[in-house]
Amino acid sequence: MPRKTLDSTKIHNAIQDTVADNQLEIMNEVIQAVESQDIVVIGMSGNPHVGKARKALTAANLPFTYLQYGGYISQWRKRNAVKMWSGWPTFPMVFVKGTLIGGGEETQALINSGELQTTLNQPKAAAS
Repeated sequence: MPRKTLDSTKIHNAIQDTVADNQLEIMNEVIQAVESQDIVVIGMSGNPHVGKARKALTAANLPFTYLQYGGYISQWRKRNAVKMWSGWPTFPMVFVKGTLIGGGEETQALINSGELQTTLNQPKAAAS
């Protein structure tokens, strides 16, 4: 199911570099982590849902990489870029073996069902 995004042919040539480079540093950091780590949690300080997801993974003895980008007021532009990239509207964002599995509730459900551990035991899917 492809998400709708503005086709690059609908972006004027004069601003294509600006669009392509918007928050590029943060995006490269997130993409590198998601591609190289088994579990990545992306969040922000002060968000209780992020804390619950991290606690659930820790309680399940599942090591993860945590990327924190500001709080409710600071670094919102970085977080917005990550939201636009992933399509997931809230934090946390949890990636397992390069796949977005959702947020805190979805992570807990996959831990409870055993699916998260099963996914970790499988080879990482090839990048498309």
